[in-house]
Amino acid sequence: MKSTYTVPYRRKREGKTDYQTRLKLLSSRQPRIVVRKSLKHVQLQVIDYSPQGDRVLLTAHSRELAKFGWKGDNGNTPAAYLVGLLLGNKAKKAKVLSGIADIGMQTSVKGSAVYAALKGAVDGGLQIPLSKEIVPAAARLKGEHIAQWAKTLKAKNPVQYERLFAKYLKNKLQPEDLPAHIEQVRQKIMGGTA
Repeated sequence: MKSTYTVPYRRKREGKTDYQTRLKLLSSRQPRIVVRKSLKHVQLQVIDYSPQGDRVLLTAHSRELAKFGWKGDNGNTPAAYLVGLLLGNKAKKAKVLSGIADIGMQTSVKGSAVYAALKGAVDGGLQIPLSKEIVPAAARLKGEHIAQWAKTLKAKNPVQYERLFAKYLKNKLQPEDLPAHIEQVRQKIMGGTA
């Protein structure tokens, strides 16, 4: 008796796509809110399934935050929240009301930037099934943890403070003022002024 071996799809072999999870997401018949995070950026997309290939309906990227006056880092938790808020605002204008979260092959970690981005999308107007326990605390979304750490570091080691927050200081943003800056950018995104 001969056994046959089926070669898995290339994307499965490369560890890029989990087809079982993808099938479950597609069976919901809702657009997917796809969150992708790198060390420096966060990107969210609203993607709809089509037999000819998935269609990207909307995209929000952390580089777009500069249009709203963002001077902070593009890969941290507050930036992820603001990108989600931007996508939610775009979705509201495009009359996309709901979706289902797709974090891909990323590890699901409670309080991570991935869930901060999804929380931002919910606050922006999208309806996404999202548990309150998995979302970062409001203080983290506002950047209070970064401001507190910067204040402590400035008092203990000013040299390291200037090295670690060089991008903030170059952009003329004191890291201690980050929560107020985040609120300003949030207001501009919700107001739609760029």
